[in-house]
Amino acid sequence: MLTFNYQYRIYPDQSQEEKLLEIMEVCRSAYNYALREIKDWCNSRKCSIDRCSLVSEYIIPADAKFPSELNQLNQLPKAKKEWTRLKEVPSQVLQQTIKQLHRAWDFFRERGYGFPRFKKFGQFKSILFPQFKENPITGGQISLPKVGKIRINVHRPIPEGFQVKQVRVIRKANRWYVSVCIQLDVEVPDPPPHGHALGVDIGLEKFLATSDGVLVKPPKFFKEMQGKLKSLQRRLSRKQKRSKNYEKQRIKVARMHHKISNTRKDFHYKQAHALCDAGDMIFMEDLDYRITAKGMLGKEMLDGGFGQFRTITQQVCWKRGKYFDVVDARGSSQTCPNCGVHVKKDLSVRVHSCPECSYEADRDVAAAQVLRNRGEDLVRRDSSERKLPATDGKSHQERSVGGLGNQS
Repeated sequence: MLTFNYQYRIYPDQSQEEKLLEIMEVCRSAYNYALREIKDWCNSRKCSIDRCSLVSEYIIPADAKFPSELNQLNQLPKAKKEWTRLKEVPSQVLQQTIKQLHRAWDFFRERGYGFPRFKKFGQFKSILFPQFKENPITGGQISLPKVGKIRINVHRPIPEGFQVKQVRVIRKANRWYVSVCIQLDVEVPDPPPHGHALGVDIGLEKFLATSDGVLVKPPKFFKEMQGKLKSLQRRLSRKQKRSKNYEKQRIKVARMHHKISNTRKDFHYKQAHALCDAGDMIFMEDLDYRITAKGMLGKEMLDGGFGQFRTITQQVCWKRGKYFDVVDARGSSQTCPNCGVHVKKDLSVRVHSCPECSYEADRDVAAAQVLRNRGEDLVRRDSSERKLPATDGKSHQERSVGGLGNQS
């Protein structure tokens, strides 16, 4: 099953915007009410058996079942009779709100921390329409249940044969977007290793360095716009909270953050396509950038968005039929790519010079070449493991039937 998400800008009129905001507010209330039931049930199981609290105690029967996802979904029709505002929201949108809560609850139980929190006013910024009988986008408009037809900018047409499965309406910096999920019933295999290999080293002094010698300077989007953002935030701090001027200034700050994010993502996509133009196999470092972002250079690491860039590069490589993989990055900057000898050097040394083979290159380019060599070794090792040598005189088919070998 081939699935893509296309994001478009929509332009609702005043009545449609008020309707979308009302739906989000009702969904936020339903989310908080369902979370309150879960927290009450959990707190009722924390009381001591032989004594009661001096402050308060939850009076919930001992045989009361946990408010599971199925139980809360079944209570929605009854809740609509008691609270008429729920009828203004499409039923499937309400169901998706409850499912969103229980996905967060299941994630909390798996990792042991991150208990779901209540959504404050303005924090519930998206709603999901999970099902459509026919294509909702026709003639420059998108039709949503109980909202109507909204003007949409389809800057990228939906490919022929794809069907719209679900639509998520998102509000960012007082602007409206839709994320359209499209699907095509076809199986597409992953690109196999082939062609020219390219190692990519990512860093702060140079955003990326390739094994072919290409160097890209870091753009530093946040640092360039930090002065303007600081001025906007200073003006926001002087406004009276919850006033109209405060809201106007808050939107300006949000749009500045939105602009920084969009500019960074656009740069990442352009660099990912440039890498795909230069090579057929892309190898990058297998690093957890969240750890390095907590150090003294955290602002620079977050400004670069290296984790997002690696994810975008992987997606672009898959779409363009390029092979992508991550390799071990340990010692990549301390190893000679020509002879493999360990060459220790401080971070201030920006040129790699091997005392054994006299190979010289830029430090980051040499690290990228080491990553390329490791990636090629990994590909050769995987391809050799798939080939089974016939050491017992039997054919590959006979050994597979007999259970003495693994079939690739």
